[in-house]
Amino acid sequence: MLFTTIVERLFQLVYLLLIIRVVLSWIPNVNYYHPVIHFIFRVTSLILDPIRRVVPPVAGLDLSPLVAIVLLQLLLRLLRGL
Repeated sequence: MLFTTIVERLFQLVYLLLIIRVVLSWIPNVNYYHPVIHFIFRVTSLILDPIRRVVPPVAGLDLSPLVAIVLLQLLLRLLRGL
């Protein structure tokens, strides 16, 4: 039970970081050298970079965060089934 809660919280944290990264990409003049922002980009890049190699931008839009969230949802459902 505790393991399940920890895993679900970890997934929620990753979702939140992905959403924050998307929002930050819409804001001009973001200081990417700020430690918190740099951390968010480093952590989410571990997930998004492999997806970007497979999923090209569509009409100039980067869909990798959306694909990442869908894949994380599928992975979480799989883990819940175990």
